[in-house]
Amino acid sequence: MGPKAIVGLAGALIVVLLVLSTVYIIPETHRGVKLRFGELVQTDIQAGLHFKAPVIDQIREFDVRVLTMDLPSRQYLTVEKKPLDVDSYVAWRIRDVDQYYRATGGDEFRARSLILSRVDNGLRDAFGIRTMHEVVSGQRDELMLQLRDLTNETAGDELGIEIVDVRVKAIEFPGQVSENVYRRMATEREKLAQEFRSRGQELAEGIRADADRQKVVTLANAFAEAEETRGQGDRQAAEIYANAYGTDQEFYSFYRSLQAYRNTFAGKDDIMVIDADSAFMRFLKDPMGAN
Repeated sequence: MGPKAIVGLAGALIVVLLVLSTVYIIPETHRGVKLRFGELVQTDIQAGLHFKAPVIDQIREFDVRVLTMDLPSRQYLTVEKKPLDVDSYVAWRIRDVDQYYRATGGDEFRARSLILSRVDNGLRDAFGIRTMHEVVSGQRDELMLQLRDLTNETAGDELGIEIVDVRVKAIEFPGQVSENVYRRMATEREKLAQEFRSRGQELAEGIRADADRQKVVTLANAFAEAEETRGQGDRQAAEIYANAYGTDQEFYSFYRSLQAYRNTFAGKDDIMVIDADSAFMRFLKDPMGAN
């Protein structure tokens, strides 16, 4: 390759580099500003292909999508002077690139610090005029909306930022307060449990007393029914005995005497001293029972 070719190639390369240094592209999700010798000369450059002066112009790009930032846990006092540890986050985006760059120098860390300061002051003021119940549940959503609107009034004009949302992630009692609250809650739960146990014992005693009463009534009814049945049986037996005795008095007398002999002489050593002419000896003296 000759000297002329080398010079031509070098010239072409320089031209390409110059052209490339004059062209820049802003992504769809970003906006840009142009600085010339460090001085702001153009703001809010939209997405697309643009041109700049080589070397003397500098382009800064900023993400205009919604960004989120977790705020460090802070302790705030309610109107009752009760401390609460609050975790929250902020969703924000750049609304005015020009104002944003002038206020922060394009430093996102500085922008986050300024937002944090404003939201922290807003939360402190909002908690200070509300009760614990209101900030925990009663007016929590209303508080967040008011804080967002209030922060936007200053952040929009001063920082070129729009606060999209402010949300509280968690509200907790400080360590010592939490222990006291949990201890009080445990005491209340124990008291309630004791009341339930007392009611259960009272109900159990009533059930046992009713069961004992029903047992006594059932046994009494059963005994009365048994006695009535036994009386009917005795009556029927007496009627049978009477009928049998009336049918054959001699046989009935003989049968009763045999039973008396069996009961009297049940053992070998049983002794009875009786007059031989006694009626008891009637069937022993004569199987026919003749006198």
